[in-house]
Amino acid sequence: MSMSLTKDTTSSAPIQVRGACPHDCPDSCALLTTVENGVATRVQGNPGHPHTDGVLCTKVARYTERSYHAERLLVPLRRSGPKGSGQFVPVSWDQALADIAGRLQAIAARAPEAILPYSYAGTMGLVQGESMDRRFFHRLGASQLERTICASAGAEALAQTLGDKVGMKLEFFAQARLILIWGSNPIGSHLHFWRYAQQAKRNGARLVCIDPRKTETADKCHEHLALRPGTDAALALALMHELIRNDWLDHDYIARHTLGWQALRERALQWTPERAADVCGLPVAQIRQLARDYGSTRPAAIRLNYGMQRVRGAGNAVRAVVCLPALTGAWRDPAGGVLLSSAGQFPVRRAVLQRPDLMPARRPRSINMSTIGDDLLRPTSASFGPQIEAVIVYNSNPVAVAPESGKVVQGFAREDLFTVVLEHFQTDTADYADYLLPATTQLEHWDIHLSYGHTDILLNRPAIAPLGQARSNARIFRDLAAQMGFAEPAFADQDEQLCRQAFGDAVDYARLQEQGFATLELPDAPFAAGGFPTPSGKCEFFSARLAAQGLDGLPDYLPNHELQGSSARHPLAMISPPARHFLNSTFVNVRSLRAIEIEPLLEIHPDDAQARGIASGSLVRVFNDRGSYHCRASVSHRARPGVVNGLGIWWRKLGLNGTNVNQVTGQALTDLGRAATFYDCLVQVAVA
Repeated sequence: MSMSLTKDTTSSAPIQVRGACPHDCPDSCALLTTVENGVATRVQGNPGHPHTDGVLCTKVARYTERSYHAERLLVPLRRSGPKGSGQFVPVSWDQALADIAGRLQAIAARAPEAILPYSYAGTMGLVQGESMDRRFFHRLGASQLERTICASAGAEALAQTLGDKVGMKLEFFAQARLILIWGSNPIGSHLHFWRYAQQAKRNGARLVCIDPRKTETADKCHEHLALRPGTDAALALALMHELIRNDWLDHDYIARHTLGWQALRERALQWTPERAADVCGLPVAQIRQLARDYGSTRPAAIRLNYGMQRVRGAGNAVRAVVCLPALTGAWRDPAGGVLLSSAGQFPVRRAVLQRPDLMPARRPRSINMSTIGDDLLRPTSASFGPQIEAVIVYNSNPVAVAPESGKVVQGFAREDLFTVVLEHFQTDTADYADYLLPATTQLEHWDIHLSYGHTDILLNRPAIAPLGQARSNARIFRDLAAQMGFAEPAFADQDEQLCRQAFGDAVDYARLQEQGFATLELPDAPFAAGGFPTPSGKCEFFSARLAAQGLDGLPDYLPNHELQGSSARHPLAMISPPARHFLNSTFVNVRSLRAIEIEPLLEIHPDDAQARGIASGSLVRVFNDRGSYHCRASVSHRARPGVVNGLGIWWRKLGLNGTNVNQVTGQALTDLGRAATFYDCLVQVAVA
């Protein structure tokens, strides 16, 4: 097949269009979409992109099934029944835009902060996710949204320790001799890292998985440390203890390129393997051996992911882990160090894309997306400000994905709340919309992407024309701005112009057009000689910035909000990792993928199941004081004793009783980054 750089919907000869996967995954795969007579017939990985190498996950390989889904939203809809009923009637775009603009103008005239945008990573694109939408809400003076539901705890921890979301290059994991896969299940959520890890394994590397759940990745590693949820910092401090006690340290690197060593040393020496074993629920010998392996193997690499940071002490835990490579001097080697996110290495011109200068002189308040359940139910007050009167939801499905969803449903069910949802499908949240606006999928619009798992920029070209009356997110907000009378030139920028603005001269846009991706020019071992993007230029074991906020400047172990053993009524800790064939709540309505997952599932250890009379296949009720949901039990050693794994995130209306796992999760926040604590959750389980 020929390689086309432009969309051609008239030729009968098949063409291939270069694009990028938009979904919330570190891989940011390069795509090739085959188009015949204007119809996308296949989506595959681009073999010319080294990280993608022609391979896609099962989810995105079926992307045409999602784009051409029979239930795809193709016309604007207005609510015709009660909130939550999902009853709508078609309207024209002109009618929808005029009514939405009128409602927003009336609210803004009284209190613009009563309007709230709610979005996250339904697309990771810089254009469809954070450009014209941000300009619109900045100009409106709407409340700001703290986008905390996934990554902000780890991001803040990296900023306080390494200076930004930076780390080792993905491809060098293939050369490591030891890889710690910590809080991550890459077989399901980071496929292309796993390819590099497998290459390292074939070359003799040792792979260690650290995760409360015995994941598919743990099955393929040499060793699995099934620690209790929320105890990662204790394990990291015990590793430091052993590195110090056995002098597996790079004293020269510590002296030249770190800050706060003596204080960290004193704290770590308090964390014997015996103490950590008691906290983590691990054998002492396993902790000692892991420390020996890490301290005596060169090069050693750590791949963190966000699974470990959905608990109270998340930020401290990430800080503790990312201190480890500086203690051993692992950064000296390209195949040594740590990677949680590479996103801070991209020269994105966010101020150019988002135009915060359009905001009023007094910066509007911020609302945390992780506490939306409480915040939608708050009345006007001096401390909170005006009651939220309007929510515009895009790139998210909060009724399904936000914690303590019983309250989220109550909030969205308010008859006095004006709700607009931009979507591909009639999700749980869409059922509560006053207006439902059809958005384009990745095959139908321009976008540009960075990655949080590698260091390539990717351009997404539209492969097909928008289906039905669907419009891109950027166009919808551009049209709303025009309807509102916003005359600033910033609201005239078209989608491809926004792609060009995202990086400016920092990227060769012609090269992006030619091959679909461009690799950042970065050193192979970025911190071999220090040079961290911190105020000191060093790896900051002690953060003066945290101390100035009245927080502990050193990493420490902070017990969970809901500490296991503290509740006789709810004795089981619950984590809720994604089902392998879903990505948060995306893809749940793709029938071929849902057919693989079948039903919401709870993994429970045989000892815990026997004590409750539960067998594999039993219908069970998972509950606590926040609520309950039903699912099917899988009695399995994938769950450690005392911990259950509620695989998510099912749409509520596709679950077993109109709820999902977030009915029982809570709205308490993390120590750093004000993030959600989904895995800091105690429950009881009983036969339904």
